Amino acid sequence: MTSIIAHLNKVFDSRIRLGIMSILSVNESADFNLMKELLDITDGNLASHLKALESLEYIVSKKQFIGRKPNTSYTITEWGKASFKEHLNALEKFIT
Repeated sequence: MTSIIAHLNKVFDSRIRLGIMSILSVNESADFNLMKELLDITDGNLASHLKALESLEYIVSKKQFIGRKPNTSYTITEWGKASFKEHLNALEKFIT
């Protein structure tokens, strides 16, 4: 017998990681400052969660300069989309 929570992805247990993936799922990309503002968290907290998601290859970063200011933007990978979708499907099955 398969557990009803077997397909939930532990990586997305964190509300911050869930938020990051949600933002990136509905936007082509999002920069660090936008996510920080939307999630209302500190730089260090956001950076650590982004690093974790990037190390799992769920997201990728792109560093560039806009004018003279550094800017880091993030996009979700195909692997990240598939993993997040599987997690959301499992959540939906869990609550219905």
